[in-house]
This record gives sequence, C-alpha cells and structure tokens, in this order.
Amino acid sequence: MRFAHFFSTAGLLVGTTFFALSLTPSLIPREGVVQGVISGFSFAAGYGVGVFLAWLWRFLELPAVHGRPRNILRWVTSIICVLLALGFLWQAANWQNTVRGLMGLEEAPGVRPLTIALVSALVFLVLLSIAKLFRRVFNFLSGKLERRAPRRLSILLGLLAAVALFWAGFNDVILTAALKRVDRIYQQLDARIAPDMEEPSDPMIPGSAESLVRWQDMGHQGRRYLILGPKAKDIAEVTGRAKDPIRVYVGLNAAETPAERAELALKELKRVGGFERPYLILITPTGTGWVDPGAINSIEYLLGGDVASVAAQYSYLPSPIALMTEDAYGRETAQALFQTVYGHWNTLPRETRPKLYLFGLSLGALNSDRSFDFYDIINDPFQGALWVGPPFRSDTWREVTKDRDAGSPAWLPLFRDGAVVRFGNHFGGYETGSAPWGDFRLAYLQHGSDPIVFFEPEAAYRKPAWMAKPRAPDVSPDLQWYPIVTMLQLAMDMHAGIAPMGFGHSYAPADYVHAWHQLVAPQGWDEAKLKLLNEKLIKWNPR
Repeated sequence: MRFAHFFSTAGLLVGTTFFALSLTPSLIPREGVVQGVISGFSFAAGYGVGVFLAWLWRFLELPAVHGRPRNILRWVTSIICVLLALGFLWQAANWQNTVRGLMGLEEAPGVRPLTIALVSALVFLVLLSIAKLFRRVFNFLSGKLERRAPRRLSILLGLLAAVALFWAGFNDVILTAALKRVDRIYQQLDARIAPDMEEPSDPMIPGSAESLVRWQDMGHQGRRYLILGPKAKDIAEVTGRAKDPIRVYVGLNAAETPAERAELALKELKRVGGFERPYLILITPTGTGWVDPGAINSIEYLLGGDVASVAAQYSYLPSPIALMTEDAYGRETAQALFQTVYGHWNTLPRETRPKLYLFGLSLGALNSDRSFDFYDIINDPFQGALWVGPPFRSDTWREVTKDRDAGSPAWLPLFRDGAVVRFGNHFGGYETGSAPWGDFRLAYLQHGSDPIVFFEPEAAYRKPAWMAKPRAPDVSPDLQWYPIVTMLQLAMDMHAGIAPMGFGHSYAPADYVHAWHQLVAPQGWDEAKLKLLNEKLIKWNPR
C-alpha cells in the first residue's frame, strides 16, 4: 500500500512507456550508463505526464475506479510495465547495433540491461524526490499566503515563489559552484605548457622572442596549433613543391579586450607576411580555442602551403559550456577579429591582396556566422566561408535549411540552385545545383548523424524535417519520432554521444579535403592526388 501511495499508477504506466521508447535508436551509439541517464530522464518526463493526466481526469470529475477494481488495475498496470520494459531492453542491443553498423563499428555484445535499469531508477528517483520537495515547498508557501490573500491568488504567488526559490538555489548555488570548478580546471589546462612544446626559435613564428605575442599567452590549444602543423617538406611529399604555411594565433591572455587581441592579431599577421600570401583563412576556434588539425592541415596541403591563417581565442571552456556562459563574448571576439582583419584587407589593392575565406567548426561556425553582416561586405565581399557542424542555433543555417528548394532533404539541402550556398558531406552535395557556384561562396559541411546540427527543442512536440524520407545514409531506419522522448535522446546525443571519425560531430580529414577542394577550387588536383592526400592526413602524426 505504501508503494501505491508513493507512486502514481498513471505516472508509472506513461513513464514506463517513455522509458521503453527511449531504448530505441537515435543518431549516435550509446553505452549502458549514457542510455541509463536518457531512460531515467525519459521515465521521469513520462511519469510527470501521467500524473498530470490523472489530475486532469479528477479535475474534470470523470468517473474514477475505487475499491478492489482499483487494486486489480494497479496490479495489471504493474505487470504491463514490467513486461514492456523487459521486452524493449531485450531488443535494445539490436537497435544499437544497427546504428553501429552504419558507422562501421563492430557489434556491441549487449547494452547491459542491469546497468541501464539501475542508472535509470537512480536518475528517476532523484528527479522524483526533487519534484516532491518542490511540491512540499509550494504547498507550504501557498498555505502561508492563503491567510492573507484569496485562495487562487495565494496558489499563483506560492507557485511563483517556489519556482524562484528553486531556480535561485540551482543557479546561484549548484550551477555557479560547478561552473567555477570547471572554469578552474580548464584554466589550468589552458595555461599548461607541455614539455615538448618549446618556444619557437624562428623569428617568423608567433610566440618567438621577436613575436608580438608571447608564447606563454598563447594558451594550450594555440601552442599546439602553431607547432604541430605541416611544414614545406611534408606538403612537398604530396604536391612536389611547397612553402611553409603561416599561422597566427592570439591567446585569451595576450590582451585585455577582444578589440585589443584583434589588433594584436592584425599586427602579427602583417609582421610575418600573412597578407603577402595568395590565400588568407580567418578562423574562429571552438570554445576551448581548438582548431581542428584536419581542417587547417587539409587546406594548407591543397594550396601547397602558400596560405596564411589567423585565429583568436575567446574561451578555454568546452563549446557547450562556453555557449551557455560566454555566448556574447565569443561573438564579440569573432566580430572584432573579422572587422579588424577585413578592414585592413579591404584597403589593399584587389589585384594583389589574398583571397579571404572564413572557417569555423561547431561553436566556431556559429560565431563565425555572427562575425559579419552581409550589408557591410556587399560592396567588397570576401571569397567565402566553410562552416562545419554548425550548431542548430546558427541563424543563416536555419534560414537556408528552412527555405531550401522543394524536394531537397533537410540533412543535405539545395538552396536556390546552389548559386551561393551549398551543403555537403561524404555522401556528396557540393556538386549539385543547376546554377554555377558564384564568386562568393558559402559551404556547409554536416553529417546527417550530427546531433549538434540537428537537435531542436521543437522535437519535443513535432517530428524534425531531417527524419523524413529519404534519410541520410548514416541515420538508422529504425529511428522513430516520439513526443518528448526523441528530444531527450537528441539532447543526450549532443552532450554525451561519441561517434567514430566521419560520423556524428567527428569530422574526418577526408571530409575537409572534399569541402575545401570544392570551395576554393585549387589547381592541379586529380582523384589520384586527392586520394594520396587523404592517406597522408589520416597518418599525420607530427610527434
């Protein structure tokens, strides 16, 4: 009887249904603990829906079951819940293996049903305890207010007060403490100078004694970006002749403000001769300041090393945390760097200045998109941009995908016959479009299985467009849309999903080679040389 009083029968039924549906495949393969967390949240969400439906039934004064029939109903419901959960747990391994098979992974021996069940139960009980605590606080506050205000007003004020109290406790105590801890950890990692990362002796490399940017101010990712790139001899193995690429990076500690760091980047770029190269890449890094080696290495090979690139760090936190805490700061840094570099580039003679391209991956793609306004460049546009794995919040990406040409899929859209914007991945895309790709080009590289791109909060109540047929080849045909559950699955895919290289949010060197080759159209590359380059990049290991 205590069990019956503590749990809602309707809540358990709907919650178990949500739990079972959460075991079906999503975009990324899932391990036992991750699956348990998803299923626990799904169970809690379904339980809440069931409790609300039961309350609504009573509120509408519909017929209710009492006495022995009610006890029988509880037993029948319990049996149904157990059988439903066991049946879906039994099938879960097969569902996960369909996703793994699409990504070239070996079949998993199982999904560890006991692990999933225990983790799910723990997550559910924690969330249920928090909900019951909230209800107690709400009842207490509304009861106190009812002595001085009308009943309905006291209920409303009590609800608002309880929400404010819980939000303040979560935001000001739990979340703030966690973020401070994470901030300290990543700050220490960013400041760490690895033993094999010695200060450059070449005066033309940023961070050297003659550089305007000190080595210790580069940040961990900046130092790796500057040191671990290919040299002329490496590139020449594929191209025959090559130059040492120019790389410039300004760390977060190099100057106080984004504007000052942007100005420092421009001065350093001038000092090392960046504007004397025929190509210039303006990079917006990810939240940690990381620049994907596959991205920059591939374009340096394709251009025979005769290219300069520049990046400015705006955070040392992982992209999801940086997006939550330093969203405006990342945009401000990207805008400052673009305006400063483009402002100087705009003054140079058109015949001799380098071709200018923008690049960003993940949060870097979002901030790169936000770094300029089309109206500011319309009279003198740069050559184009490559945005990889753009987060679902990216404005240009959302508008183009929404307004795609009829008949083109949401995971590989065709926009206005490909005259300006084109999408691609390892299944093609850039070559499509009846219109010639113009002088100003925007290229998106996105996997159909990338949850960072295709997550959307609206998946809680409507089926995402990318799930319509034909689907991306790397998306399981067993993936189905379920209200609330699918949104929770995609959210966990986005934050905890790990996909092999070339799937999900992991972009392979070959992806970059194909994208850059189509966007920039360098001369002298045939299929044989591109294949050789891909093999070289896969084996690339400078240390």
